[in-house]
Amino acid sequence: MAARTAERGQRTLYVTGEESAAQVRMRADRTDAVHDELFLAAETDLGALLTHVEDVRPRLLVVDSVQTIGASGVDGVPGGVTQVKEVAAALVRVAKTRDITVVLVGHVTKDGSIAGPRVLEHLVDVVLHFEGERNSRFRMVRAVKNRFGPVDEVGCFDLGSEGITAVHDPTGIFVERHHGRVAGTCVAVTMEGRRPLLAEVQSLVAKSPQDRPRRTTSGVDSSRLAMVLAVLQQHVGIQLHQQDVFASTVGGAKVTEPAADLALAISLVSSHYLSPTPAGVVAIGEIGLSGELRRVRDVQQRVAEAARLGFKMALVPAESSGPRPPRSVDGMRVVEAPDVASAVRLLQLDRPLRVVDA
Repeated sequence: MAARTAERGQRTLYVTGEESAAQVRMRADRTDAVHDELFLAAETDLGALLTHVEDVRPRLLVVDSVQTIGASGVDGVPGGVTQVKEVAAALVRVAKTRDITVVLVGHVTKDGSIAGPRVLEHLVDVVLHFEGERNSRFRMVRAVKNRFGPVDEVGCFDLGSEGITAVHDPTGIFVERHHGRVAGTCVAVTMEGRRPLLAEVQSLVAKSPQDRPRRTTSGVDSSRLAMVLAVLQQHVGIQLHQQDVFASTVGGAKVTEPAADLALAISLVSSHYLSPTPAGVVAIGEIGLSGELRRVRDVQQRVAEAARLGFKMALVPAESSGPRPPRSVDGMRVVEAPDVASAVRLLQLDRPLRVVDA
């Protein structure tokens, strides 16, 4: 980002407190991020940092990271509450008096929140989270706070050896291309901010050799899986209490939105009966405890995105309230189902190819 800013003729200063200047230069060479207008300094003292700003007079200042910068004359160690508050306040003053943009890189905890004092979030104008699975190349930049615009926008990127590149259509990362019809899969349409993303949910149901069957998830909310299994047993008549159940997503996607409940249920039923889901089908809907399908937001936008990507049928909830989706979108059929049992019958998943022991 600093190199792209420098390429536009805006002088940029990158201050690193985490690594040495030589280490950052090696990364800059690898990612082709070396530019005459991009200056690099390895400093951990606030006074020295401000001196570099005075000398370079940048339009963009990047500090990596704010927890490593210390202010002399202030109690506490770098990264502590007092130190981070003073460093951030000093950089905010510099940004306002010199009319420059300041980017502060900060650590996050395991649950994704900013490490250390949350006062840092109140001092800055924008908070962006750069997140993604460790084993996946896919990354998202998500706005948590934005004083200048909405916070429901996300940026999708591919993390490679030459840096990060924008992914304008990330759906292909989360949908597996099967050579034939495969049991235990269904495609859901989730919303990341205002962007619809298609993600494939895969399930495997197998007889458990243990007294306590396993329930394993990856990218799927374990509590939603437990609820869907209970609904399938109570309202669809599928007994899974003696079965091991594994549920995951493709490409490291995180599917936590209730709108993916129907796709998860269909993949479980498909795996249980070894009955492949019809090709070109997406499922959208939240499942209630009584087995009904609840309408979710932005149904028409989700359906339009699935139609753009070539899917032929969308299974959505049937509710009397709210605007009803069109019967077809760009050649794709939109089929409504009042409950999860009706959805299973519509897709003919309750006709097993072979009997599976309960």
